[in-house]
Amino acid sequence: MPPSIPTTGAARDRLGYFNWLYNPFQRLKVTEVYDLLGTDVATENAFYLNLGYWSEGALADDRSLDDACQALAALVADSAGMGPGDRVLDVGFGFADQDLFWLDVYRPDGIVGLNVTASQVEVARRRVREAGLEDRIDLRLGSATAMPLEDASVDKVVALECAFHFETRERFFQEARRVLRPGGRLVLADIIPMPAESGWWARLAQRWSWRQVARKFAIPAGNVYPLPEYVAKLKAAGFENARVDSIRERVYAPLHEYLRRHPEAVARLHPSARLPIALALKLDARTVYRGLDYVLTVADKPSA
Repeated sequence: MPPSIPTTGAARDRLGYFNWLYNPFQRLKVTEVYDLLGTDVATENAFYLNLGYWSEGALADDRSLDDACQALAALVADSAGMGPGDRVLDVGFGFADQDLFWLDVYRPDGIVGLNVTASQVEVARRRVREAGLEDRIDLRLGSATAMPLEDASVDKVVALECAFHFETRERFFQEARRVLRPGGRLVLADIIPMPAESGWWARLAQRWSWRQVARKFAIPAGNVYPLPEYVAKLKAAGFENARVDSIRERVYAPLHEYLRRHPEAVARLHPSARLPIALALKLDARTVYRGLDYVLTVADKPSA
């Protein structure tokens, strides 16, 4: 008989990664996905996990993935009108890169963060502590759909590329409205399905594209709906001035091209992830992301 394979440490990590990526029957909870991903990120100088926002000419200027990820954080903050005097709730804060950036550039009075992945909370808290900002950034282990915050206790609620995970997004909308003060604002960078194209082959390609992401990244079936229904759910939760704008052309295709040009970014990822990404990069971005929309969501809690 062949020797048994050890299931501790690095070997267990490789087995878990391989099973997640290549086993079609494997379904992980969102916390298990991010425990597995850990800090093996494509960025060079930060631990950002978002896909980035690429302005016109960003690739020509050879701006980095770090720059694009920070640009997405800036877009969310600008859309929220974040600034001095604000108490901000950041839901799904990852490793706290955006919180450190927002505090430095936008100067809110304080940031409270909620995250359900304990391993990320541990790393993020350490980074905040090392920066000497524990009195300004309060990171907590907690759920977006059962927030451990008082009613009307924050001015802005932001969620940077994570609301598609929540069980469900509608419950998150209700909780966000509850904790916002009158006149407060909700801003999300989020992923939803594209509207169905005409023709069975196009729709099949869309479904394939969506399922590759939804199955591996724990997107609940209850969060799968197009943009008009998204707006309707915001209004049903009690928000006004709701805007959900697609920014996919500034996200998917430029990221795809950046990774093609910069194999060193892919090399920073876990070894098991490099093969499927290399295969995806051989395809056209329109094929890989055909079923995925990327939206910037802005909505306000009524003042009265």
